[in-house]
Amino acid sequence: MKKALITGCTGQDGSYLTEFLLDKGYQVHGLKRRASSFNTDRVDHIFRDFHEVDNRFFLHYADLTDGSSLASLLHDLEPDEIYNLGAQSHVKVSFDIPEFTAEVVACGTLRLLEALRLNGVKCHFYQASSSEMFGSAPPPQSEETAFHPRSPYACAKLFGHNITVNYRESYGIHASSGILFNHESPRRGETFVTRKVTRAVARIKYGVQQKLFLGNLDARRDWGYAPDYVRAMWLMLQQEKPDDYVIGTAESHTVREFVELAFATADLDWHKYVEIDPRYFRPAEVDYLCADASKARKVLDWEPTVTFTELVRIMVEADIKELEACFKGGAAALQLAAAAEGRHS
Repeated sequence: MKKALITGCTGQDGSYLTEFLLDKGYQVHGLKRRASSFNTDRVDHIFRDFHEVDNRFFLHYADLTDGSSLASLLHDLEPDEIYNLGAQSHVKVSFDIPEFTAEVVACGTLRLLEALRLNGVKCHFYQASSSEMFGSAPPPQSEETAFHPRSPYACAKLFGHNITVNYRESYGIHASSGILFNHESPRRGETFVTRKVTRAVARIKYGVQQKLFLGNLDARRDWGYAPDYVRAMWLMLQQEKPDDYVIGTAESHTVREFVELAFATADLDWHKYVEIDPRYFRPAEVDYLCADASKARKVLDWEPTVTFTELVRIMVEADIKELEACFKGGAAALQLAAAAEGRHS
């Protein structure tokens, strides 16, 4: 039985990757940070199914800002594969807390790699790099495109990417980086623009929310489906030689297109509900991202399976279903939904 360690296990990608690896027969160990509230909702069902039944899924307290916790965990587990997905991953927020973002995203990757080196654990390492590293580089962006990061988050990711390459070349670690373009799902965080839009569509449809406030509608992104992308992560670590791969759909759409399609899915006219708020503009914008993933298609035999239109529909229908469950849950659940509107509008 292979053993995998996942940082960022409780996030969107971490939860899908956990399910993917468990389905392949792995024993999976995930990191969780100590917080004042529970933050394991994306993996609670997995814990019930795979920990309580056959002891194949475990959560451990550790943190990318605490090198000793990482070193201790690697010493005890000796995993076959490590997937470093943990991050402060909100681009706009990274402008507000740049030092913390760098501490987690950049130095956290270094701590994990150094713990791996010092422990002498022989395993395959995956680094979650980001298309944000390309910044203002002209599309389409491939592995050969020069990076031009435009946010503290992107700068921190670029350090994590480069230090992974450095440890691969310096110490012979089987370390691969996936330069993943935007990937979404019903598990996407509520403050990211795609999920913010689809949740608002559901609330507006049922009269819980009146307006949706957004920033730059002209930004273009290459959007894919998160479960497709975790499959690409796993494929990278199954290769004989480590390498770096761009993962994306090779299609680019504006935020406006996403909004139009999301509201149309619920038979709503987005013009009646969407307003622009300057607070949501970034100090330095990334205008146009579009992946050239031909290397991944050729080497990994990887292809996306969900189209842009299908992705939007999946997310809108999931958020409508979730809100309908709130209605069935009664007044208390609706009050929570209404309160959430104030937090995420």
